[in-house]
Amino acid sequence: MKTVVIYKSKTGFSKKYAEWIAEELSSDIFDVSKVNLNMLMTYDTIIYGAGLYAGGINGIKYIIQNLDKLKDKKIAIFATGASPFREEVLSEVRDKNFSPEEQKYIQFFYLRGGFNYSRLNPFNKVIMTLLQWKLKMKKELTPDERGMLASYDKPVDFTKKKNIDKLINYVNL
Repeated sequence: MKTVVIYKSKTGFSKKYAEWIAEELSSDIFDVSKVNLNMLMTYDTIIYGAGLYAGGINGIKYIIQNLDKLKDKKIAIFATGASPFREEVLSEVRDKNFSPEEQKYIQFFYLRGGFNYSRLNPFNKVIMTLLQWKLKMKKELTPDERGMLASYDKPVDFTKKKNIDKLINYVNL
């Protein structure tokens, strides 16, 4: 079974997971900017990973737009985010990014990444600064929101290689 791991990473967390997955599966690995549909058609299994931004998986449109041509492939998608894994987070992200029909062909995984404000590009820094201001104005913060505010000054990295185990098991079925 020929497998490819494709990723889009702004701050390095998705790339780290993609490298671990590719290493574990002895598969090819590419940044999404280096991939085309003809290339993907040569693989049996396609794994795509990227960060979450406002609940959306960065760059996922590439897979969705080509899903009709890729339906006969095994497709696994992973998203990275700073929030702890919770089943409701998984369901919310899956349902926001994939229609019920698309979910028939895609297996989705959430892998906890991290947050590093200093690695963001200027546009994303502005967006995240607006979020920071909004959070600071709230009277009561959730534990996740308190953690997010603290991470602006001190980057956090929650990546762990064991987090890829379920995805690896799915691919190896």
